[in-house]
Amino acid sequence: MASAATATDVRRFEGETMGTTWSVNAVLPPRADARAIEHGIQGELDRVVAQMSTYEADSDLSRFNRAPAGTWQVLPAEFYGVLRYALSLARASGGAYDPTVGPLVNLWGFGPDRHPHDAPDASAIAAARARVGWAKIQLDDAGHRALQPGGVYVDLSSVAKGFGVDQVARYLSAHGVQGYLVEVGGELRAHGRKPDGTPWHVGIERPGAAAGAVDNVDEVGRIVSLGDKAIATSGDYRHFFESGGRFYSHHIDPRTGYPVAHKVASVSILADDCMHADSLGTTMTVLGPDEGMAYAREHGIAVLFVLYGEHGAFEERMSSAFAKAMR
Repeated sequence: MASAATATDVRRFEGETMGTTWSVNAVLPPRADARAIEHGIQGELDRVVAQMSTYEADSDLSRFNRAPAGTWQVLPAEFYGVLRYALSLARASGGAYDPTVGPLVNLWGFGPDRHPHDAPDASAIAAARARVGWAKIQLDDAGHRALQPGGVYVDLSSVAKGFGVDQVARYLSAHGVQGYLVEVGGELRAHGRKPDGTPWHVGIERPGAAAGAVDNVDEVGRIVSLGDKAIATSGDYRHFFESGGRFYSHHIDPRTGYPVAHKVASVSILADDCMHADSLGTTMTVLGPDEGMAYAREHGIAVLFVLYGEHGAFEERMSSAFAKAMR
């Protein structure tokens, strides 16, 4: 049995999930059972994996992707809610964000069936694009059902991690934890304050920095006072390959079938919850700095673009909502 906590304790918990790591810094209430809290955190994340992982053959998502054409599939409440949100974002973004992009992600070697990286030919891309299209999926809100029209492969990797952060946040709040910082694979959400009354501060990793190096000030581009907000950063500097002298990002534009080709090094999104921050980071990356910033202005999105500039330098562009949040 873990020892009882005092009101001034900040306990750190760590583990693994979704092919990456998670951590929680929590101000535990008096007499809290730290071991039970840790098991509860892992349980929340395990449930997200069991429902929404493309890497687990027996997940609810994998079963949906294998379902026969024309069948209605009853989905768990969390999975259904995430899919419903993802489809609404796809509609709002004109398909720049599309949860059915899975066939293209897999074709380019960034999905569960990773393969030696070579750029696919145009015919293979066309065949994969024929299976992509958010409008192919129909939903039944009353029954929490989704129609598998045949050949549709949903990939929620751009939203499930953020949703997992939110699930952990909800779990901690429900168990009386009034101050916490939750992180899964670099996606973060904060609530309350530290015992000394100061807010949670997080670093936005500088593009090109080594994984996990954000504790080193030299590897941090900006420090953000997070408050009761979430932040997610998407970058092309870790997941990419080169073939035939060309650089290919892991961010695939569902509208073209090809990796994005603009000069976005990373995108950071501040939002009220991490599900929105995570998915909007992907959306902004696909839209690019010009179309993306116009979309951000229209929808009040707090976004920071870091762009590849001349001679290896980086350039920043931020929306007015992000600048306001920084102040």
